[in-house]
Amino acid sequence: MESQLWMTWGSVLVSLFACLVTTAKDFLPYTMRSFLMRRWRTVVDVFNPYVDIRIDELSGEWLRYSLAYGSIETYLANTSSTRARKLKGRMDKDSHNLILSMDEYEEVTDDFHGVTVWWTSGKSMNRSQSFSFYPSPDEKRFYKLSFHKRHRKLVVDSYMKHVVEEAKVIEARIRRRKLYTNNPKMDDHSYRRKLWSHVPFEHPATFETVAMEANKKNKITKDLDFFKSSKEYYRRIGKPWKRGYLLYGPPGTGKSTMIAAMANYMDYDVYDLELTSVKDNTELRKLMIETSSKSIIVIEDIDCSLDLTGSRKKKLEEEEEEKQEKEKGVGGMLSRGKDESRVTLSGLLNFIDGLWSACGGERLIIFTTNHIEKLDPALIRTGRMDRHIEMSYCCYEGFKVLAKNYLGLEWHELFKEVRRLFEVDQVQVAPADVAERLMAEALDEKEDENRTCLRNLIEFMEKAKEEKMKKETAGEGDRGKNTEEEDGASVSESDHKGDSGFLHGYSSFVGVGKGKPSQAPPARALPARAPAGPAQFALLLSILFQSCFSIARVISPSARAFCSVQLERSLERSSLFARS
Repeated sequence: MESQLWMTWGSVLVSLFACLVTTAKDFLPYTMRSFLMRRWRTVVDVFNPYVDIRIDELSGEWLRYSLAYGSIETYLANTSSTRARKLKGRMDKDSHNLILSMDEYEEVTDDFHGVTVWWTSGKSMNRSQSFSFYPSPDEKRFYKLSFHKRHRKLVVDSYMKHVVEEAKVIEARIRRRKLYTNNPKMDDHSYRRKLWSHVPFEHPATFETVAMEANKKNKITKDLDFFKSSKEYYRRIGKPWKRGYLLYGPPGTGKSTMIAAMANYMDYDVYDLELTSVKDNTELRKLMIETSSKSIIVIEDIDCSLDLTGSRKKKLEEEEEEKQEKEKGVGGMLSRGKDESRVTLSGLLNFIDGLWSACGGERLIIFTTNHIEKLDPALIRTGRMDRHIEMSYCCYEGFKVLAKNYLGLEWHELFKEVRRLFEVDQVQVAPADVAERLMAEALDEKEDENRTCLRNLIEFMEKAKEEKMKKETAGEGDRGKNTEEEDGASVSESDHKGDSGFLHGYSSFVGVGKGKPSQAPPARALPARAPAGPAQFALLLSILFQSCFSIARVISPSARAFCSVQLERSLERSSLFARS
């Protein structure tokens, strides 16, 4: 009873002093008013038993949006709609319902473990003018929390944590998943620009609609389930709570659809990172910091985004570029620096697996590429890209999934023909091409519609089969042509050796060689007892074969080879005949 009396007298005195200060503002000088304000705060601290905590909307050196303010706004939106008298409504671009919140200078109460606290929304005007690269906004919104000083420990230690946790639960319940993209680089003075902009993520893809083998999809979902429930496991082994996936394969095999299915399965937001819009490695780290947990960071067609193959330019090429930059002058260098991205392979590796990758948790990092052989091995090694998933051409199981999605069919008599083309003829077509042929046409009867779509697919696959056979035939012809050229080169070399052998044999036989007398004994070169007729016949026969050989060289490689063999045999016979 006594404490309530003192509180009443204290409130009366404070109100009286407030009236005096307000009246004295118009009659007292500035120094006197400052003195009275200091005394006023002292009196308030003595007699006022309540503590105030102010949470501003913008905080920090660059006046960033306060996460605490957002959590309190979410928490109070659930309470103020039933307790506050003045409300304001808004509708975000990714919301279907009207969002209610407290109006300015409105007050609501909240109870926590039998303790009553007061929340007040306010707004202050910035009357000071300053010249700075980071000017303050004209209006500053804030929330003020008031409570009795005897409950300070309960409010600070327990109630504030309760507000933040409840806000997370409410956001998870009412939130809609978002698709983010990084904003293009701007001038350095645009400090207020947001690094990410978003739209609602409404892609309907699921693992049930992905054209892939069932066992392969089961492996992916099991891996995702293990990752989602392994927070303590990653902490125990000392690794950041993240996982990398590399999706590679030909165009049209469903890499983007797989990302959407993974996002829907995990209930994660998607951050589509465009590397060509990132200024440098520093901005890349800022983008990583601004991403939230429970998200997927995607870099599509990473082999085409930047030169991240790890190869270094030649010294001559670097000197040539430096020379061109000097010729352009300073203006050209500045424009080049603004237009081109300076993200390096080292910066991207640190973004994926460096110290900055541990800022936050529960993230998936996904790369897609059509040419895995073009990527640097350090970029896709285990630990950065933990799983490599090949998105190959459509198979019969994938076709059945697409037929069920597009036509609502689980079986049709034409499925046998399609299965033969997939499994026997090994026709390679992308799932996107199969889906396009299964698109329902505007026909009257359902059966005719299904048959027409399947016939379109079979005709398309038959054409793909014919093109494949033509390419294989052309490839065999090119290989045969190359083999014939190699054989011709080898025969030409043997012909050259045959010419040398023939000339050597012929010169030895007649006793001349390169202008010198033959080293063979005269008795063996032209035996005295041998008649002149057979020796001359052998000589004429050798000359005749040499002439035929010279003619055959012009005709074909096979004729040259035949003449060379016959010539060697004739030389051997002639030599034996002469010796005998």
